[in-house]
Amino acid sequence: MADDLTAALQEAERRLQAAQLAGDADVLDGLLDDRLIYTGGPDGTRYTKQDDLEIQRSRTQVLSTVEEEDLIVLVDGHTGVTWFRGRLEGTFAGREFTADLNFTRTWIYTPGSGWRLIAAHSSQR
Repeated sequence: MADDLTAALQEAERRLQAAQLAGDADVLDGLLDDRLIYTGGPDGTRYTKQDDLEIQRSRTQVLSTVEEEDLIVLVDGHTGVTWFRGRLEGTFAGREFTADLNFTRTWIYTPGSGWRLIAAHSSQR
């Protein structure tokens, strides 16, 4: 069972990356827990699930590249953590950016819903 949950979490992480690249708020809505708090950006801004979905729907953020360089996946019971290292490129609020980032993401698993992202943090590397 643990191997199945680990494989499912890796797949959820990759679906998250693909949805971010595509700007697909509908897919993100299914992957993000309603209680999500994401801390990131150079000023450490906190975003909720609704903030994230609005950023996608309004096209405030448009990614042209999500390049995974390394991914570590850990599952303990129904809690999982992913560590993503990679490059993101695109625009945010009309300004172009390129960023080499580390993301730490905490996920929870519930039968019927699968893996959902509940907490995330990113930092420049």
